[in-house]
Amino acid sequence: MTDLIPVRAVETIDPAKPIRLTPAQAGGPIHTRSFTGRFRNLRLLGAGLLFLLFFGTAWIDWNGRQAVLWDLDNRQFHIFGATFWPQDFILLSAILIIAAFGLFFITVLAGRVWCGYACPQSVWTWVFMRVEQITEGDRGQRIKLDAAPWSLQKFLRRSAKHGLWLAVSLITAMAFIGYFTPVRQLTTDLLTLEMGATTAFWVLSFTTATYINAGWLREKVCRDMCPYSRFQSVMFDSDTLVISYDAARGETRGPRRKDADYKAEGLGDCIDCTMCVQVCPTGIDIRDGLQLECIGCGACIDACDSVMDKLGYARGLVRYGSENELAGGKTHWLRPRLIGYAAMLALMIGAFVWALAERPLISLDVTRDRGLFRENALGQIENIYSLKIINKTQQPRSYAITLVEPGDFELHGPSTLNLAPGEIRDLPVSVALTATSNGAGPQTVRFEVRDQADSQSHVSTKSTFLAPLR
Repeated sequence: MTDLIPVRAVETIDPAKPIRLTPAQAGGPIHTRSFTGRFRNLRLLGAGLLFLLFFGTAWIDWNGRQAVLWDLDNRQFHIFGATFWPQDFILLSAILIIAAFGLFFITVLAGRVWCGYACPQSVWTWVFMRVEQITEGDRGQRIKLDAAPWSLQKFLRRSAKHGLWLAVSLITAMAFIGYFTPVRQLTTDLLTLEMGATTAFWVLSFTTATYINAGWLREKVCRDMCPYSRFQSVMFDSDTLVISYDAARGETRGPRRKDADYKAEGLGDCIDCTMCVQVCPTGIDIRDGLQLECIGCGACIDACDSVMDKLGYARGLVRYGSENELAGGKTHWLRPRLIGYAAMLALMIGAFVWALAERPLISLDVTRDRGLFRENALGQIENIYSLKIINKTQQPRSYAITLVEPGDFELHGPSTLNLAPGEIRDLPVSVALTATSNGAGPQTVRFEVRDQADSQSHVSTKSTFLAPLR
């Protein structure tokens, strides 16, 4: 054979620079290193306020009842001085839409900061990691404990960790369910072991969910289960603030003495200490660029800034920055997409506040009897209706019931109705057609319920009146 086999040069691995996998690439548990810094303090402040709101609100009393209570049995939702009903579901939908646009706005502005600072999954994961540090030590100690054979010390440390995890999970479940059933009675039932089967099922379910999500799944929820991590990148633009590594300043990486002229050696500011990797709760290396797993928590910024401070270098090697800024340009704060989201958000909040202020505190549903019509003792054509009236206020009310522009129609039944706070009453009434010569098939009648103490508080609903053709 005279044909030559083609030769292709293959780059070999430099033994002096072994491949180093990140914890996320290596698999297994991610052990984070403890650290301090301004973004950690900001996250602790935010988490503290969220904990105070979440765990404390249910214990506040308001006018003799729990301030915030979603009473599913009675289909009433109490939020401080206001009571909402299923008829007000549109307001809940509006809140969800406003929250979605708020998330869109903050994502365009500063990336995934919701995930890093306020998302319950992230906040509870940080709490569970703190429990790990208390019971098993810092990062190096936990890695050694994982590799060590089982012993009495390891068993006690692991038992303490999981015991505290379960305690936090139980408290979380009790606080959450306390918004759907009176929290004081719920706590008493738990302490006296008199909890009903249904309530016990939900307490156990939410305890288990919290324990698994924050204790075992952790970053897997953010990386593989949360839809936000999948679509967040399409909302970014070149001016979005994201956590970034300044490669132009940091490369080439390498160790050096503190007093060395590292620039003369061709080195950048990054000393390749991997501190940014060791503190990352999702186990990535931010120096590899923006990644789906990054939750924008700022832990790598705090770690890198602490190293820069020790070396006497300027902070900001890892920082919140836009693509334009890293390319040497400027971040444009006023841009069409951001302004559009802000305008829509302001418009929707304004509309929601107006709708909340104008929300009628009387509810009226009218149901006509399924029968066609009947003739009463006076020879008048008559239809039967059921009026469902709800007092949405927190005070007893007296209401007047009338027909709007009755014309040839006459209302037979109670003309006034007294309702206790939050009471629902089904009231049967009849409407008679007084001028029989005007019978002309289906016609429209409108019922009105008016608060006798407040003439501005009223509601009306129309229905159909059936009469024979003349």
